[in-house]
Formats: sequence, structure tokens, C-alpha cells
Amino acid sequence: MTVTTQPGNPEGSAEPEDAVPQPREADERLVHRPLPVRLLRRPELGAVVGAVALFVFFALVADSFLRPSSISTVLYFSSTLGIMAVPVALLMIGGEFDLSTGVMVTSSALASSMFSYQMTANTWVGVGVSLLVTLALGFFNGFMLTRTKLPSFIITLGTFLMLTGLNLGLTKLISGKVTTKSISDMEGFDSAKAVFASTLTLGSVDLQITIVWWLALVAVATWILLRTNIGNWIFAVGGGVDAARAVGVPVARTKIGLYLGVAFAAWISGQHLLFNYDTVQSGEGVGNELIYIAAAVIGGCLLTGGYGSAVGAAVGALIFGMANKGIIYAQWDPDWFKFFLGAMLLLATLLNAWIRKRAEATR
Repeated sequence: MTVTTQPGNPEGSAEPEDAVPQPREADERLVHRPLPVRLLRRPELGAVVGAVALFVFFALVADSFLRPSSISTVLYFSSTLGIMAVPVALLMIGGEFDLSTGVMVTSSALASSMFSYQMTANTWVGVGVSLLVTLALGFFNGFMLTRTKLPSFIITLGTFLMLTGLNLGLTKLISGKVTTKSISDMEGFDSAKAVFASTLTLGSVDLQITIVWWLALVAVATWILLRTNIGNWIFAVGGGVDAARAVGVPVARTKIGLYLGVAFAAWISGQHLLFNYDTVQSGEGVGNELIYIAAAVIGGCLLTGGYGSAVGAAVGALIFGMANKGIIYAQWDPDWFKFFLGAMLLLATLLNAWIRKRAEATR
């Protein structure tokens, strides 16, 4: 027997030369696990279970819920929330919030409408100007966050308050009232409406084009999260900024990019708002930011960041859509809608927490 000094062993410890080496534990990423275990690790599992249960429930209590027109209405309402809930979920995975999303949608619609009307320009010019304005708002949120180091809650709350006043003040100053002028007779309106607010016929079902935008955003966001380095950066900065910066993640650029993504979705939603209704109420959008966040949380996103999925946020928006319209189809008092949503939010959060604990216990 020879006395050797090995890394990790106290100096002078005895170890037989012919000792049999112990097998190393296999890399966790290479271990094949059963399907139920893999499903337990998906952030959106709780939301999917809740969505299925809610669908079955309203299918049983509301006779009209399963009609093609009803399904179309549910999907449309869900898509108007889901377009914003998906980028908000990515932002939350990155560890940040945006309380200005609801009024930013209105700001986008107002910028497009008022520029087109006041400049008597082709409506597509207004659409382009609105894109630049909305992206500038998103950049402002991200830039202020990374430069001041203030919490995103404070930064975006300030933006929310400024935009709320700006929307009302500028609209009254320019148009003399709280609504914009009609632009339906202007050049380019019909083609812009086809892109942002048209109706597609699939068999006997009419579907709003917002559903296509919604599904496209889900697909792109999922690809970014799971197939690109940017997705790794998003999870990293949400898990811990200092640790992410230590391994070379561009934290500032990642966070600014996330806010730009939210702004881009707000631009899409704003253009739909404008071209679907022609005029815009300057006070709209207040309170919607909480619904977007709630949809992301129901879909499995953690408030602490570093965990979640775009699919989960989309399912969370679908749950909101089914609950909102299902109550109407069941002929219940709609005053109970907010109570129902609050209860559903708590139940979904508890279910997600239980699923995460079960998933961690299987490791």
C-alpha cells in the first residue's frame, strides 16, 4: 500500500493503488426519464390541466359554449390578451415587470390614428410612426431600468402614469375630445385593416386575424426560449443578474431587448384596436397590465423570474377567455367575473407550486 496525496483527500491519507474507481454519476441532462416525469417539469402543465377542467366545466353548464361561433369568440378574446401575455411572460422569466403595457397599447393606437389624421397621410405612414413611438417607449423602460438600477415596478409605474396623462392630454389638445377622429375613409385603411383586424373564414367558423398573430408570437417566443442563446440569456438574467454577468451574459442588452419585445406586441395590439374600431378612446387600457401578468402567472411564470414558458402564458390567456365568455354563455351575473378570475389565479398558482415541488422531488 502506497501513501499518496490526491486532490480532495487530506495529505497523507492512505489509498490502495489497486482501489476500484467508483463510477461517476451520469450527467442529469443525459438521463432518460419517463414521460410523466418530463411532463411534471413543464412550467405550463398546471395551466393546461386548469384549461381542460375549465373547458369541460363550461361545456357541461353552458349549452351554447361548444357552438362554433362561441369557440371563435373565446379564441378572439383570448388572442387579444395572449398577444401581450406572451412577451410579458418572457419579461417575467427575465426577472422584470412592465406595468405600462395596458396604456402602451392605447398609446400605440393613438399615435397611429392622430398622425395619419393630422398629417392627412396614408394610414400606413401612421402605422410606421406608431411602431417607432412604441419601440421608443419600450427602449425607454429598458434603458432606465439598466441605467438607474431602480426596480422595474417603479420604472414602469412611472411610465404608466405618464402615458395615462399623455394619452388623455394630447388627445384633448389635438382633437378637442377624448376620442380620435375617424380615419376609415383615408388611403391605406382597408389594407391595414386586412393585416391587423380582418376576419378569416375556416369552414363555417370566422376567426379574427389576431389569433394568427397570437399563435405566431407563441411560436417565435418558444423558439427563442428553447433554441437560441438569447433564450439562455433570458433564463440566466431571471435566475440571477450577478451570476449571469459573471458568465458573460449581456444583461443590459437582454433586458432592453425584452422590453422592446413587449413594445412590439403592444404595437400589434394597438393597431388592431384602431383598425377594428376605427376610433380610439384615450382612456382605454388601464388595468389590462394586471391581466397580462396574471395570465403569465397562471401559465407557470414565477414572480421571482427564471422560470416559465410562452406556451404557458398562451394557455393562461385562453383560461381568461374561456372564463370571461363562459360566464356569459352560462347566463351568470357577469359581476362575479373578477371574483372568479381571482380565485382561479390563486388556485392555478397553488397548483403550479405543487407541480414544481413534485418535479423537484423526482430529480
